[in-house]
Amino acid sequence: MKLPLIDLSKLGEDDSTRWESAKIEIREALQEYGCFEATFDEIPVELRKSVVEGIQQLFDLPLPIKMRNKSDKPYHGYVGQSPFVPLFESMGIDGALSPQTVDTFTNLIWSQGNPTFSKNIQLYCEKLSELDKFVRRAVVESLGLEKYGDEHMKSTDYVCRVQKYEAPRTPHTTLGLIPHTDKNIVTILHQLNHVRGLQILTKDGKNWIAADPTSLNSFVVMIGTSFHAWTNGRLHAPYHRVMVSGDEARYSIGLFSNPKAGCVIKAPEEMVDEDHPLLYKPFDYINFVEFFYTDVGRTSPNALMEYCGA
Repeated sequence: MKLPLIDLSKLGEDDSTRWESAKIEIREALQEYGCFEATFDEIPVELRKSVVEGIQQLFDLPLPIKMRNKSDKPYHGYVGQSPFVPLFESMGIDGALSPQTVDTFTNLIWSQGNPTFSKNIQLYCEKLSELDKFVRRAVVESLGLEKYGDEHMKSTDYVCRVQKYEAPRTPHTTLGLIPHTDKNIVTILHQLNHVRGLQILTKDGKNWIAADPTSLNSFVVMIGTSFHAWTNGRLHAPYHRVMVSGDEARYSIGLFSNPKAGCVIKAPEEMVDEDHPLLYKPFDYINFVEFFYTDVGRTSPNALMEYCGA
C-alpha cells in the first residue's frame, strides 16, 4: 500500500483545468487517508542542503544549549530524553515566518549568532507555507466553503519543528515516535536525509503504510484534528508513527499551521446536515491542547470527542 501521490509543482492559478483536478485529488486523498505525498519543487537543492547541514549542527550542540529552547506550549520547545521515545529529539520555532522570531531562536542557541541558519530556515518555512496554503485553499474550495476562505487562512500561525531520530544501531526496527494524531490544522513533513521511518495508519486501523518519499522534492501533507473538526469529520486525521533501524540518524523538518490563540474551531453550517450531524461543539484550540496533555486527555481513545463531542 502507498499514499496517493499528487504533483503540485508549478501549478499556477491560471491553469484552471489542472487546478480543478488537483482540488478533487487533494480532497479525496484527505478524506480516505488523511494525508498524501506531494511533489513540490519550489525549494532549491542548495537551500535544502544548507538546511540539512544547519539542523545537524544544531542537534550536535550540548544538551544544556538545546534546552534553552523553552516554551509554555506543549511540544513547542526542546523535546528529548524521554524514556518512552529515547531516540527522539525535537526543537520548535513558534512564529517561523517572522524574521525577528527566527533570529531570536538562533541567537538563543548560538550566542555569536548564525545568520545563515536564520535566513535558510525562514526561507524554507516560507516555501512550505505556500504549500500549506495551497492545500487548505483546495479543501475550502472543493467543499464549497469559499466564503470562509479568508477567515480560515488568517486564523493560523506557523510552528517549525526540526527533528532528529538517533540511530538505534540495530537491524531490528525500533520505535522512534509513538503513534499519535496531530492536533493542528495541516502538517507538512519533509524527510531531510535518506533514512526512512514515517508510517501512516490506514483509516480502518488495520495496516501501517510506509510514507517513503519518491524524490527529494516529496513532502507528506497531513491533516490534524482541528481541520478534521472544522470540516465536521469530512477529512480524516490519521494516526502516524516513526520506526527506525540501522546505524544512521534520521532528520526531518515539519511546518505546522496552528490556530491562533483565542481561535474557536467551529464547523461551518454547510458541513452539517442529516447525513453529517454535528460531531463537535465549538472549542478553543489552546484549551483543547491543554486538555489533551492532562491525564484524562492522554488516556482517552478519542480526546477531541471526550473534550467537546456533540
